[in-house]
Amino acid sequence: MPTTQKTLMFLSGFVTSLGSFVTVCIVLATPKWVTGIIKFSDGIFSNGSFFITYGLFRGENTQEMDAGLGSSGSHFEVLKILSDSSPKSIHVVVIIFMFFSLFTSLLSSGLTLFNSISNPYQTWLGPTSIFLCNGLNMAFIVLVLILFVVNTQANDLSIMILSVFYPMDTYIYGSKTHLYQYSFWLLLLILFFNITTIIIIVYYQKAKYYRKKELQKPMEEAPKDGILF
Repeated sequence: MPTTQKTLMFLSGFVTSLGSFVTVCIVLATPKWVTGIIKFSDGIFSNGSFFITYGLFRGENTQEMDAGLGSSGSHFEVLKILSDSSPKSIHVVVIIFMFFSLFTSLLSSGLTLFNSISNPYQTWLGPTSIFLCNGLNMAFIVLVLILFVVNTQANDLSIMILSVFYPMDTYIYGSKTHLYQYSFWLLLLILFFNITTIIIIVYYQKAKYYRKKELQKPMEEAPKDGILF
C-alpha cells in the first residue's frame, strides 16, 4: 500500500490533471475564442462594422451601421463555412491538437489516480508517464495558441468567414481588430494545471529521495565493528 504522503501527493496531481481535462472540455465546447471587428463600406451610402465571434466549431456574426439599425446575428458552423484552403487546414490541425490535449489530460488523470492507490513506481505506469503526458499536453496547447493566432491574424480567418455572408464584390472591407475571448485564454489555465501537476510529482520524488537518504545515514555512520557484529 502507498504511504499517506504518496496518496495525498498523487491525489493532488489527480485534481490538477482533472482540472486540465475539464478545462479542455470547456474550451472545445464554447464558441468564444475570438471576436473580430471589421469596418466596412458598401461604396455608396452605408458604413458600419461587422462583429464575428467564433470558436473551433460554431460562431455568429452581426452587422452594425454607423447610422441606423444593424442586422440581427446569424449562426454558422466554422468548418462548413470554410472552403478547402490553408486556413481551414490549420483550423483542423488546431482541433486535432485540442483532442490530443484532451486525451493526454485524461490519461494523466488516470495515472495519478492509479499511483495514489498503488505502487507502480518503477514501471511505465509511474511518474515518468505522468511527466510525458503533461509534457505532451503542454506542447499541444502551445501549438494551439500559436496556430490559432497565426490563422486568425495572418490568414484573415475572420474575413474569410464573413465574405461568405457579405461578399467582397458588394462590401469594401476596412480595418480589423481582434479581441481574444475567455475560451482562448483558458488555454493558459490548462498550461498552469500541467505545470502544477509536474511540480507536485517532482516534489514527491525529491521528498522520497531525501527520506531514503535519511534512512541510510544510521547504517553509514555506524561503527565498523558494530556492522560486523
